[in-house]
Amino acid sequence: MKAFIVDRYGSNEVVRAGEMPEPELRDDDVLVQVHAASVNPVDFKIRKGQLKLILPLRLPFLLGNDLAGVVVQVGPAVRRFHPGDEVYARPPKDRIGAFAERIAIREDAVAKKPEKLTMEEAASIPLVGLTAWQALVERANLKPGQSVLIQTGSGGLGTFAIQLAKHLGATVATTTSTANVDWVKRLGADLVIDYKSEDFSKLLHDYDVVLDTLGDMKTLTESLRVLKPGGQLISVSGPPDPDFAKEMGVNWILGFAMRLLSWRIRKRAKQHQVSYSFLFMRASGDQLREIASLIDSGIIRPVVDRVFPFELTKEALAYVETGRAKGKVIVKVR
Repeated sequence: MKAFIVDRYGSNEVVRAGEMPEPELRDDDVLVQVHAASVNPVDFKIRKGQLKLILPLRLPFLLGNDLAGVVVQVGPAVRRFHPGDEVYARPPKDRIGAFAERIAIREDAVAKKPEKLTMEEAASIPLVGLTAWQALVERANLKPGQSVLIQTGSGGLGTFAIQLAKHLGATVATTTSTANVDWVKRLGADLVIDYKSEDFSKLLHDYDVVLDTLGDMKTLTESLRVLKPGGQLISVSGPPDPDFAKEMGVNWILGFAMRLLSWRIRKRAKQHQVSYSFLFMRASGDQLREIASLIDSGIIRPVVDRVFPFELTKEALAYVETGRAKGKVIVKVR
């Protein structure tokens, strides 16, 4: 089958189009013919080798972390899906590879595609939808009347998280560039801070939650200042913490390294009487089903910036890496 392959870590030039063997179908897998996949910042972080500490993939590997498509075959233990079903999914982290014609995915990571969405729109949802859900619903337990700051509201995760937070009844602040201020307001943000001319850490205070997508120490430290005592700083890009190491079941050397990496921000969080945690989203078909119901009810809508043909997957990766995309960037595979 045709796929986009990484033979070694490095720049976008290491990604190549090529032929790969058909995926191995395990007993509890569904084989999906990929119609569309989305490009996420995690793709180029994986390609560069920045996530080797927490995501040790064996070279060569395929990129692509979420998709929509049609089930073409099921393993003997599969009960929920049948050939012909239209589905969407975020594959488990050790079996990524959506930039390919077909992919085998564990049944419990897959859900029926939202009925109202095209394949391209559906492919834009799984990774950012699950990340926002696990940050705001599971970890933050965001309640009506609480307040949340979502960094970079015009990005793929930000556009989804703003809509989910508003559905949960929260007051939502976000940061973006001058050109996108009015646009993210239309998504539901109550307060939009132009990071080119304003400092969010001086404008906001007594917030319950900050969802960080940037990960640099300056932004993390400034985010602590906007939280009320007992507030939560949840980062999808910052240093991994000891709880994450325990969740991953890593050896003590790797666990110690993660503890060291996050020591400074955890110490500063404690001084501010708030908490810091790192979130690496996990696959979940159950949560995708809940998200699909919100989409089909019109509560959340996908935000797609551009759609690239499959043969231009490298160009799609390069475009997302510029940081200029508004919403999600899609690769149309079929």
